[in-house]
Amino acid sequence: MERELALEVVRVTELAALASARWMGRGDKYSADQAATVAMRSMFDSVSIKGTVVIGEGEMDEAPMLYIGEQVGNQDGPEVDVAVDPLEGTELVVKGLSNALSVLAIAKKGNLLHAPDMYMDKLACGPDLAGKLSLDDPLELTLQKASKHLNKSLSDLTVTILDRERHDHLVHTLRSLGVRIKFISAGDVAGAMAPAFPETGIDLYIGIGGAPEGVLAAAALSCLGGELQGRLLPANDEEFDRCVKMGLDDPRKLLTMHDMVGEEDVIFAASGITPGSFLDGVKYLSGQRAETHSLVMRSKTRTIRFIKTLHYLPNKPFSSII
Repeated sequence: MERELALEVVRVTELAALASARWMGRGDKYSADQAATVAMRSMFDSVSIKGTVVIGEGEMDEAPMLYIGEQVGNQDGPEVDVAVDPLEGTELVVKGLSNALSVLAIAKKGNLLHAPDMYMDKLACGPDLAGKLSLDDPLELTLQKASKHLNKSLSDLTVTILDRERHDHLVHTLRSLGVRIKFISAGDVAGAMAPAFPETGIDLYIGIGGAPEGVLAAAALSCLGGELQGRLLPANDEEFDRCVKMGLDDPRKLLTMHDMVGEEDVIFAASGITPGSFLDGVKYLSGQRAETHSLVMRSKTRTIRFIKTLHYLPNKPFSSII
C-alpha cells in the first residue's frame, strides 16, 4: 500500500473524533455514535482506495452506512479491506470518561478477518512478550511466564480487564496471585493496545470482549510489535453457523495475528475523543478552533506517528456536521 495513505486515513478518524466529541458527557449514545459515523463515512470519499468494509457498524439491514460490504473511498487506488469503529467506547463519551477513540484499519484485500459481531476471548501483550504466551494456557501459567520474561515479580505485574461479571473468576485468580488490576468500563481496543505503550504501565490485557474490536486491536498491535490472540465464543448454533458462512471453518480455533490481519502491510489510525492513556482527547478552543491528537502506524515499517492537529472548524470539510 502507498505510504501516503497513512496521512489520508488519519484525516478520517480526526473528523469522526471532532464530530462525536461534541456529545461528551451529554448522555446521548445514539447522537454521539451517529455523529462519528456520518463524519467518518463522509471523509472516506476523499481517500484514494477501493475499499470494502469488512468490520463496521453492522449488516446492511442494521446500519445505513459503514455497513459490512459497503464500498468506501474514491475508487482510485488499491483494493483494500477496511475495518472501522467510528466511536470505540460510546459509554465513555456520553459519561465523559477516558480512552474513547475513533479507529480504523486498512489492509490489502483478503487480509482482515471478517469477524462477526459476537464475543471473543483475548490475550494481548506488548513487544517484550510477543510470541512467548498462549491463550490456551491457564491464566496462572500465563502470569508466571510474563513475570519471568519481564523480570518482574507477580505483584509488580499490571493487567487490564473489562469490569464485567463474566470476568469474576479471572479477577479472583489475579488477586490470589497478588497481581495489580486496572479495570476499564469500556474501550476494548484501547485496553488491548495499552500493553504496547510502556508509559501506560500495563503488562497484559485479558478477558472477553467484542470480536470486531479484537481484529482492530490486532491490526494496531501488528504495527506496534505486540500480539493479540483470540478465540471466538459463539453463543448458539446460529452464531456458530454465521462464523462458518463468513469463512471460518473452525469457529472455536485459536486465532493468531496471521488469522486476523494477515502477513502483509496494515495501516492503523486512531484519534482520541476523550483524554486517554496514550492519546489526548479533542479540545475545543477559542476562535472556532479545535485540537486533535492522533496516531497513525504501518506494520510494514513499524513507524508510529503521533499527530497533534489544530483545526479551524469553519474551513473543515463537512463543517456542518462538526
